[in-house]
Amino acid sequence: MQYRRLGETGWQISEVGFGAWGIGGTFWIGAQDQESLSALHASIDAGLNFIDTALVYGDGHSEALVGQVVRSRKERLYVATKVPPKNLHWPALPDDTIESTFPPAHIIDCTEQSLKNLKLDCIDLQQLHVWRDEWMEDQRWLEALLKLKTQGKIRAIGVSINDHEPDSALRLVASGLIDAVQVIYNIFDQSPNRALLPACLKHDVGVLARCPFDEGGLTGKITAEMTFPAGDWRNGYFKGDRKAQVAAHVEPIKQLLGSDAATLPELALRYCLAHPAVSTVIPGMRTQANVRANCSWSDGRRLSQGLVKELEAHAWGRNFYD
Repeated sequence: MQYRRLGETGWQISEVGFGAWGIGGTFWIGAQDQESLSALHASIDAGLNFIDTALVYGDGHSEALVGQVVRSRKERLYVATKVPPKNLHWPALPDDTIESTFPPAHIIDCTEQSLKNLKLDCIDLQQLHVWRDEWMEDQRWLEALLKLKTQGKIRAIGVSINDHEPDSALRLVASGLIDAVQVIYNIFDQSPNRALLPACLKHDVGVLARCPFDEGGLTGKITAEMTFPAGDWRNGYFKGDRKAQVAAHVEPIKQLLGSDAATLPELALRYCLAHPAVSTVIPGMRTQANVRANCSWSDGRRLSQGLVKELEAHAWGRNFYD
């Protein structure tokens, strides 16, 4: 496992982190607690030391599983979680205010609940689960997080940027007020390359690259005929003819597989790691097999710049979260 610096925190975190949404037991159907716990342990055995969860993942169940594992290990592990918007708007809407999303009391109450779920004394990285740069004019959100930091309940501050809207946090990144941003970044959504990632390098803000596999679209397993279990949120994400669209866009990418990356998931993950601004990529993982594969690709090898350039042609602007 290779390690990278998380912005000005100076933390050396594994360049592959553990995305813990799927182990929460809701939205992603099929998660089994024992399997999830085994996957978490296997990831740490492989050198992973960064885990990203959220209060809303399984209504705290993901946090509980993460905390159970972290408390049982001797390694220095970094835990990131998130405060949900009070109005539960994902993404944040143009007329959403701090009062409706992140009033100070809400931030503090949610952080206290996350600490109880995790059964830890301190959260390494506390993030707001959505963001709008208009909130720079009302910094009560920051005052609450700084209070928690002074109290020793959190160590660093971040935000999770709205889906497919990387430029919506450029003012925040330049402000020096936060330590890290979390953003969708993958072969299909290369938009962070335009302004966000250069800004994060310039201002020394850490980057958590989420959705490297496009919720499964870049694994190569999506076909027009496949189905998901009843109740699985991917039935909505890949509704209508979207599965056929994904399969059509993936097929030409497969032609680029070779010595740099032997499989599509490997290529997808290595693409994220090819950018120097990325501190860690956080694929969702629920099984030991996925853990072993994802962690094995943190081996110090990098995609050639020629291949990265070729992949530019496969950017695909669309929003399946709608």
